[in-house]
Amino acid sequence: MKTLKITLLSAAAVLGLAGAQAAHADPLAAPSMTAPLSANATPISFDAGPLGKLFVGGQVTGLGLSQDHAIPGDHENYGDVSNAQVEIQKTDGVFQFYVQAGTYSLPSLGAPYIKSSTIAKETFGNVPVAFVKLVPNANFNIMIGQLPTLIGAEYTFTFQNMNIARGLLWNQEPAVSRGVQVNFTKDKWAVSASINDGFYSDKYSTGSALITYTASATDTLAFAASGNFDKQSTSTFATPIAQNNSQVYNLMWTHTVGAWMVEPYFQYTRVPKITKFGIPNEASTTAGAVLAKYTVTPNFSLAGRAEYESSSGNGVSLLYGPGSKAWSLTLTPTYQVKTFFVRGEVSYTGLDKAAPGFAFGSSGTAKSQTRAMIETGFLF
Repeated sequence: MKTLKITLLSAAAVLGLAGAQAAHADPLAAPSMTAPLSANATPISFDAGPLGKLFVGGQVTGLGLSQDHAIPGDHENYGDVSNAQVEIQKTDGVFQFYVQAGTYSLPSLGAPYIKSSTIAKETFGNVPVAFVKLVPNANFNIMIGQLPTLIGAEYTFTFQNMNIARGLLWNQEPAVSRGVQVNFTKDKWAVSASINDGFYSDKYSTGSALITYTASATDTLAFAASGNFDKQSTSTFATPIAQNNSQVYNLMWTHTVGAWMVEPYFQYTRVPKITKFGIPNEASTTAGAVLAKYTVTPNFSLAGRAEYESSSGNGVSLLYGPGSKAWSLTLTPTYQVKTFFVRGEVSYTGLDKAAPGFAFGSSGTAKSQTRAMIETGFLF
C-alpha cells in the first residue's frame, strides 16, 4: 500500500509539472467539506496523457491558539501551520484515484495541541489519504487504500469542518483507516461498507458501515457503525488500545432550510473487557451533539456546536478518567471570499466529573478549559 501511494503521488506530480496549460472544471467532491467553507469553484485540471484528465487542489492555512489551564507538556499559546496540503485526483472512467499529501494539524477540544511538525509522524504520515477507486457503473464503486472514516459527523482536517477544532465525540472515533470500501447508491439510499484497520492499527479486523437515507430536499438521516472483530494489542498515539477494540454507533440527522443547517447526532461506544491488554472491565461512552450553521450573507456565517459526553467503566479511561463526564460549547464566525477565508473560534470545555489528575491544568484538577483560535488561508 505504501508503494502504491508513493507511485501515484510521484507520477501525478511529474505529469502535473509537464502540463503545458491549466484548464478549469467544476468543484470536486473530494475532499469532503462542510459549509460554511467551500472548495475552489474552479479547480485546476490538465491532460495527463494515458491517465486522462487530472485535477489539482489544496489548502495553505495557518492558525493561532490561546488557552487557559494547559496540562503539563502543553502550552497556553501557539502559532502553527494547520494545513499545507495538495490533492491530485482522477474523477472519471473505470479507474480513478485520489492522493492527498502534505502537513496538517488535528486540533480537538479538551486535548493538548500537537504542532503540525509532529502530528503527521504520530498519526497518518505526510500522505494521510490515498486510494484507488474502481467505478464499473454510476451506482457502485470500490475504494482501496488509506480512506477517510465512515464514522461521525466531523471530518479529520480543519478545513473540512464548520469549526476549527473537532469536538469531544470525535476523540472516540477513527479518523483515517487503511482498507477496502464498497459504495452503493440507489434512489434515496446510499450504503458504504468497509473492512479496515480501525484506528490505524495495521490489523485488518474492523468492519465499518454507513447507511444514508435522503428523506427530502431538506432532511437526511444516517446510521453509522464500526467494530473490531478481533482483540488487538496495538497501542500507539494514533491507535489507543481501548478505542481500537471498541464498537462505535452513530445516529445522525441533517436538516437544511433557508439560511440554517442543523445536525444533531447521537453516539454510543462500547469497549469490551480484555484483561490481558490492560482493560480490566467493560467500558462505554454515551454522547450527543448538535452542530449548526447560520448563513448571514453569502460571504459570512456563524457556526456553533454543543455536546455532552459521559463515560463508564471501572479502571478504564475513555474521557477524563474512569466514569468522567464532559461538555462543550463552540462558536465559529467565518468569512470567505473566493479562495480566501478567515475565521475565529471561542470554545469552552467543562468537566462535570473527572478522576484526580485527569482534568485540566498543571495539577490535573481544573474543571474547565477556555480556548480562542483563529485560522486563515487559501483553498486553491
